[in-house]
Amino acid sequence: MHLNPYGQDAVRLAVDLANNRPTSTVDLVRRCRAAGLVVDMPVDDRDLEATSELLDRWCAIVDAPDEVHRAGLVNALLAAASAYPRLSDHEGTGWHLHYRDDGVPLATVLRALVGVGTALHLAGRGMGRLGRCARTGCTTIYADTSRNGRQRYCSPTCANRDAVRRHRASQPTRPRRVHDASS
Repeated sequence: MHLNPYGQDAVRLAVDLANNRPTSTVDLVRRCRAAGLVVDMPVDDRDLEATSELLDRWCAIVDAPDEVHRAGLVNALLAAASAYPRLSDHEGTGWHLHYRDDGVPLATVLRALVGVGTALHLAGRGMGRLGRCARTGCTTIYADTSRNGRQRYCSPTCANRDAVRRHRASQPTRPRRVHDASS
């Protein structure tokens, strides 16, 4: 995966995996590859379990009550990623940064990638740029990549539903007209 300067690709992968947890190693590998990650190592159920634990830690970052707490959780995630970033040109894809040592499991790659990507996203865009949808009943996670940094909903659908709910709640209740069928 080519990590963009704001960590957007890694954070989008984390959002995707956290909102819809992988159910098998095949699912995990497919979604990582779809996100642009080179999966050139064997993957087994330990990777699936470790990825689930990583996603639990990442969700705690999303749900952190304030910036200081959030930064501490990101720093702990970064500390758990023991690989040093380095330049790589594997498979002739062009020079880019790798956040992993050779021969490590997929879950270890994801821990480093998600940790660094989240740190870049928050430091580059703002510490409040991760959250859960503001619509009551929706707990979907979003990563705010908007220009103004004011995203509060996971999708336009949730934003529209909440706007309609607020509009209806602000309207005075009027008695319904009953039509007399005999007239």
